[in-house]
Amino acid sequence: MKYFLITALFLSSYFFSTAEAQKYRLSSSEVSFFSDAPMEDIEAFNKDSKSIFDASTGEIAFVVPIKSFEFKKSLMQEHFNENYLESDKYPDAKFEGKLQGYEAGKTAQEVIAKGKLTIHGITHEVEVPGSVKENGSGLEMQAVFPIKVADYDIDIPKIVFYNIAEEVEVRVHFQYQPYVQ
Repeated sequence: MKYFLITALFLSSYFFSTAEAQKYRLSSSEVSFFSDAPMEDIEAFNKDSKSIFDASTGEIAFVVPIKSFEFKKSLMQEHFNENYLESDKYPDAKFEGKLQGYEAGKTAQEVIAKGKLTIHGITHEVEVPGSVKENGSGLEMQAVFPIKVADYDIDIPKIVFYNIAEEVEVRVHFQYQPYVQ
């Protein structure tokens, strides 16, 4: 319940100042990351993101609950939440910004998501290349980008240095439908 209220407040405070704009909300999502390290590859998937997109301004915001990442090995998931991402203290990753180059009504286009990305309580300005496609009445967005774990103060103990890469590849696939109030 607490997560829902925080997410609703975050998303509503960001977008609902313009009543007539064309807005979309997330209907399905998948956020994943992949770590390629000498000892083992690590991959996790998350389908619980929340997002809203304003097509009239290009503004976008999303929240990814850290505890919803699922790993092949439960011990990896436990270490991820307790030791590296400290998900009780920092429960969400967030992005708020704008799609540069977005043109409403265009069937398919390449864009740059420019804004603030917060992970593990650390916020950085980022520019992430991606694509937007019209898909029936909705929109499909995709992006693939690297994240350096040290940039977000995620400490990797030297004993597991060969198990976790210093840079992970993040994949985002969002499907939006028109938002009806």
